Amino acid sequence: MRLLTVNTGRPKAVPYTDAPAGVTGIDKRPADGPVHVTDPGPKGTGGSGLAGDSVCDLRHHGGSDQAVYAFAREELDAWERELGRPLANGAFGENLTTRGVDVSGARIGERWRIGAGLVLEVTSGRIPCRTFAGHLGEERWVRRFTRAAAPGAYLRVIEPGTVRAGDPVEIAYRPDHDVTVRREFLATTTRRDLLPGLLAAGDALHPETLRAALKYAGKPAADS
Repeated sequence: MRLLTVNTGRPKAVPYTDAPAGVTGIDKRPADGPVHVTDPGPKGTGGSGLAGDSVCDLRHHGGSDQAVYAFAREELDAWERELGRPLANGAFGENLTTRGVDVSGARIGERWRIGAGLVLEVTSGRIPCRTFAGHLGEERWVRRFTRAAAPGAYLRVIEPGTVRAGDPVEIAYRPDHDVTVRREFLATTTRRDLLPGLLAAGDALHPETLRAALKYAGKPAADS
């Protein structure tokens, strides 16, 4: 299991985003050298966890629980075959393009050690949006991506570190529940009946997902 590329993006004005000022950082390209990764801070104020990477709509993206986005090269290859066109690493706006990692099958709370020091923790799947659809330029993209249920994973930073293309990826910890990124994604999109089952992942869930699961299950939120 290894990291193929570390991808970053700079703000770019586009007609297909609702982000303030009409700019997005979704167009990510492989970095030439090492990239430092840290906790960017709370959602709404913190952006990307990667140095040199831009998150332009802090209302919906970035922050501690979505500090890093990973996507498997194997899934990009599958989409290449379906779409009939090449997809470079970073094409889906992912920060980390991996090889040999079952990203969408990872369990919520699973921890990855990348390179010598970086430790990340899986929090949730990526929900497709208008900006993603516009960036890809494919018809009914949000529906198609949702139906595939292979969303890639958002991760929080447990231990900061510097990574580069070619670094090994090690599963440092895997929880004993069965709440995968794929199951979490289905529960928050097309299968709301799956929400109560997500509670097995506990506080490792993205806080917004945890609140939704508690509400659906008729349980009080932890901060109430």
